Amino acid sequence: MTDIMVVEDNQEIALLLCDFLKNEGYSVQHIANGNDAVAYFNTEGAKLLVLDIMLPGMDGFAVCQKIRENSNTPILIVSAKNQKNDQLNGLLLGADDYIEKPYDIDILLAKIKGIFARRYLSSVFSDGFLKIDKNKRQVYQGDKLLELTQKEFDLLNLLTENSGKTLSKEFLFDKIWGFDSFSEPQTLTVHIKWLRKKIEDDPKKSVHIVTVWGVGYRYER
Repeated sequence: MTDIMVVEDNQEIALLLCDFLKNEGYSVQHIANGNDAVAYFNTEGAKLLVLDIMLPGMDGFAVCQKIRENSNTPILIVSAKNQKNDQLNGLLLGADDYIEKPYDIDILLAKIKGIFARRYLSSVFSDGFLKIDKNKRQVYQGDKLLELTQKEFDLLNLLTENSGKTLSKEFLFDKIWGFDSFSEPQTLTVHIKWLRKKIEDDPKKSVHIVTVWGVGYRYER
């Protein structure tokens, strides 16, 4: 997964920003088109989006809205559109911050570092029901270490990272098995069933991995 996806149609600005980010140690992917940005994110993912508004194809507001349908990945809007209504629109659509162009690169880098520190430095998820050590790839229920397969761990980790948010079956399948996987989509249903048997008191009445009929699944604490 890429650290930062820069969605910017101005080639000069994009290349300069990408160079600064790479110098800070981030892996970076530059996308110049809104539609391509959504397609790339859905297949490859990113830990942070630095998103322009005025883009060819789908504009930045639409990109933000589309990504927020299935992900809580941080989105930092960087745009020359500096009207109050534009900023409010971006924030209401789910952006974490909105910075006007031209920006001070040091301020932008500081905001990005802050986002990564708050979101990703902690390698342990704990909600009182489950404890997930992402570095060791271990899951505990109380003091009990759960025996999960690689795919079960990845699926549970993705669901808990998006606690309270319904993730579509298509999104989950693409993220865990890959867009070009030879696995059948039904394998997601099977892995959900296996996870429920391992973490739920009553797998037939699941209260933590909740089915949203016709859409997908949601993790509830």
